[in-house]
Amino acid sequence: MTPAAAAADVVVVGAGLLGLATARDLLLRAPGSRIVVVEKEDGPARHQSGRSSGVVHSGIYYAPGSRKARLCVEGRRLLVAFCDEHGVRHERCGKVIVAVAEAELPRLDELERRGRLNGVEGLERIDASALRAVEPAAVGLSALWAPGAGIVDYVGVCVALERDIVRRGGDVRYAARVEGMRPGRGGVRVLTARGPVDAGFVLTCGGLHADRLAQMTGAPAGPRVVPFRGRYYRLRPAAR
Repeated sequence: MTPAAAAADVVVVGAGLLGLATARDLLLRAPGSRIVVVEKEDGPARHQSGRSSGVVHSGIYYAPGSRKARLCVEGRRLLVAFCDEHGVRHERCGKVIVAVAEAELPRLDELERRGRLNGVEGLERIDASALRAVEPAAVGLSALWAPGAGIVDYVGVCVALERDIVRRGGDVRYAARVEGMRPGRGGVRVLTARGPVDAGFVLTCGGLHADRLAQMTGAPAGPRVVPFRGRYYRLRPAAR
């Protein structure tokens, strides 16, 4: 016997940062909406969101006026505020961008120009002595000091997002791998390992599985997501 489908206004596929933040934002915009998050793993942030460097970028590098620049600067502010409100571990440790040779000074000038136009909080150009005071392990001719940059527990962010989604009436379902999608009553029927869900809309936030999810909706096979592995090296003592 086929199980009865649950009903939702929106199904969000993926319980990483993007999926959970999207689901929470939908509930903030339309309180009382029936939002269901489905995730194939047994908890949040099991893939990219839980395996990043944890950096909170300041927004120095991006072209002034670009969406990336605006997202980075405003996103940092909103992320820190969210962490403070929900008790998520984070540290505003700052960062330095160092020029170690004369040839690198023009590039540092350009980064300073971009950072100031982007509105990076507290950005400061410092000399060699000030650099030593900020970071004794760094040596250079000049540097940019961005005190607003930091690190955060992104798994903790996802846990806090999930908690807030549930508090606002949303539903987060784990071990609910999406097995297919097809036209349903007034929208889409999402077939999951925990039963079907009928939704008006489906938002897929599946990270490295985005191409497979897209194909379930009838999209073509390309473009494909092609993961690759990076390599990390340890410098010999003489080169450190």
